[in-house]
Amino acid sequence: MGTNTKSHTQLNIDGEKVAVSNLDKVIWPQKSITKYEYLKFLTTVAPYMVPFLKDRLLTVIRFPDGVEQESFYQKNCPEYAPEYIETKLQGDINYIICSKLSSLIWLGNQAAVEFHIPFQTVNNHNPSEIVLDLDPPSQSEFSLAVEASLILKEIFDKLQLHSFIKTSGNKGLQIYLPLNEQFSYDETRIFTSFIAHYLETKYPKSFTTERLKKNRHKRLYVDFLQHGEGKTIIAPYSLRGNGEALMATPLHWSEVNERLHPSQFPLEEGIARINNGILPFDNYFEAKKKQPFKKVLEIIMQ
Repeated sequence: MGTNTKSHTQLNIDGEKVAVSNLDKVIWPQKSITKYEYLKFLTTVAPYMVPFLKDRLLTVIRFPDGVEQESFYQKNCPEYAPEYIETKLQGDINYIICSKLSSLIWLGNQAAVEFHIPFQTVNNHNPSEIVLDLDPPSQSEFSLAVEASLILKEIFDKLQLHSFIKTSGNKGLQIYLPLNEQFSYDETRIFTSFIAHYLETKYPKSFTTERLKKNRHKRLYVDFLQHGEGKTIIAPYSLRGNGEALMATPLHWSEVNERLHPSQFPLEEGIARINNGILPFDNYFEAKKKQPFKKVLEIIMQ
């Protein structure tokens, strides 16, 4: 993006003229991170983040006055969006589809901080992945998410399933099983329900599928219901609207241990990881083609 931090300027991206403004506006006051620094971050992560946004109906959370002020969810593309912003009408909502850098930077300039995506693309009704959301009561119980993820990793390895893991950017971990889009949500629900109830049954003091927070009693919530049509998950590499500017960070499984904590992955660490070639999801899309999910589903359904 260069070093020009003047308040308004125009960038040439993907052959489009992308107007950016108020570049000195502070988005994360706790860390004095400006919009200019945020847009630089988006430029760095775009080659790795956009493939997950591509062809998906996008929901963003915008923080026009910074993350300590009021935010709002945006599904509908605003009327003032430039022509190069791709959209798709579903029901009565005209969703933005962010498949290129120009769209990502335009959204960043709108102070869209969180990027939430559905599990399927616009080209298919079936999910492109299974995601298990491991949600501890708070960051101080994050060790529960580590414990659950390592138990699940052992199970998935025995089933020869290709699994990937990332932080949520808040207090939990999320495990991804990429799919080749041949399985319905009903079929993936059989699997996620089986896994969640296995954890809950075997480790009842640590894990639960109880939806009501008041009934969880400091246990980790295995959110298998979040994986469904119309539901969304935070995209890999998206920042979060918390004070520390934490990133939903793809991890190597070797990083998942008792030393791991979500606070280790703010915006600046996200940039450093990419610059140092730490790209745990780099073979994610290849894994979709060789995921033996059909075999596993048949075993569960016996």
